[in-house]
Amino acid sequence: MIKLHDKYFKPFISAKQIDDALQRLAIEIADDLGDETPVFVGVLNGAFMVVSDFVKKYPKPCEVTFIKLASYEGFKSTEDVQRLIGLTQDLSGRTVVILEDIIDTGNTLAEIHRIFKNENAKALKIATLFYKPEAYKKDFKLHYVGIEIPNKFIVGFGLDYNGLGRNLPEVYQIKETQHMTNLVLFGPPGAGKGTQANFLKEKYNLVHISTGDVFRFNIKNKTPLGMLAKSFIDKGELVPDQVTIDMLNAEVEKNADANGFIFDGFPRTNAQADSLDTLLTSKDSQINAMIALEVEDETLVKRLLERGKTSGRADDADESIIRNRVKEYYSKTAILKDYYANQGKYFGVDGVGSIEDITVRLSAVIDNL
Repeated sequence: MIKLHDKYFKPFISAKQIDDALQRLAIEIADDLGDETPVFVGVLNGAFMVVSDFVKKYPKPCEVTFIKLASYEGFKSTEDVQRLIGLTQDLSGRTVVILEDIIDTGNTLAEIHRIFKNENAKALKIATLFYKPEAYKKDFKLHYVGIEIPNKFIVGFGLDYNGLGRNLPEVYQIKETQHMTNLVLFGPPGAGKGTQANFLKEKYNLVHISTGDVFRFNIKNKTPLGMLAKSFIDKGELVPDQVTIDMLNAEVEKNADANGFIFDGFPRTNAQADSLDTLLTSKDSQINAMIALEVEDETLVKRLLERGKTSGRADDADESIIRNRVKEYYSKTAILKDYYANQGKYFGVDGVGSIEDITVRLSAVIDNL
C-alpha cells in the first residue's frame, strides 16, 4: 500500500505485466506497419514512460515526437481538454501512431483527432497501454490496446495523482473504502448482543447486518436469493455458504458509503470467515475485529429464563434447551476465536454489568482499533 497526498493506493499491475504488454504492442504494430517508418506521437505528461519503454522495444526504424494535453484535475477526467504544446513537424503522407498511457472517457482522444484532422497524415492509429472500456464514451477506433482495466483511478508508470506517482515502475489502484470499520459481533444467547449492536451502530454510524434479518427479508420479499435459500430450507437442507455471502454482498453494496458494518450471525465456520474476508477484500476493506461478549453460563441461563417469562419464545423457557444453545455457541465460537486470534483480531469483553458499562467496554476496544 502507498499513500499519495490524502489517498491510499494498492498494488494493481506489476512492472513485468507492463513490460510484457509493451513488448506485445511493439511486435503487433511493427507487423501491422511492415516497412513503413511511422511517427510515434506521445501524449504528455502521462505517456513519457510508455513512449520511452515502447520505442526501445520497437524492432524497426521510427520517429518520435510529443504533444501535450491536459484533461485531469485531481483524479477526475474533465470535459475540458486544452492543447498545450502542438506539433512542430510536417506529417503529410506519414503514418502516425498515437501512444497513450491510458484511455478512459475518450475526451483527450477527441482532441487528438481534431488536431490531426488538418495534418494530412496518411493514417492515424491509436495505441494505448491501458484502456477502461466501461468509461469510454467515444466512437473513435482504438487500434492497439495493451491491458483492459476496470473503471477505477490508477497511478504509476507515468500516471499521477495531483503530480505524484508518475515515477513508480508499477501501477497502483485507488483504495476506495479507506476508513471503514468492520466488526464481527459474537455473544452467547442472553449476552445482550442485540442490545449492544444497536448502541454501537448508532455511536459509530455503522450498519448492523444480522444474518437472520437478511434471510427473513429476502425470503419475505421473494428475491432471487431468497427463493434460492427457501428451496434449500424447504428440503431441510443447509443454505450453501455462497448464497449467504451473496446476500451479505447485496447488503454491503446497498450501503457502499457506510463507515463500516457489524456482522451478526455470520461467520460461523472458518470457511465462512474466509468467504467474508474475500468479500471485504474485493471492497478494499477487511474485518477489523471479532468482539465476543463473555458471560458465565449460569448467568446466561438465569437471564434467558427470566426473558422467557415475557418473550413468548419456547427456547427461552426450557432450561435444558437453553444450556444446549449455550453449549452449541461455545463449540462454534471456539473455532472462530482461534481464526481471528491468529490475526490479532479477537477481543473478549466482559458482558456482565449494566448495559451502559458493557457499552463502555465495547467502545474501548473499537476506539483502540
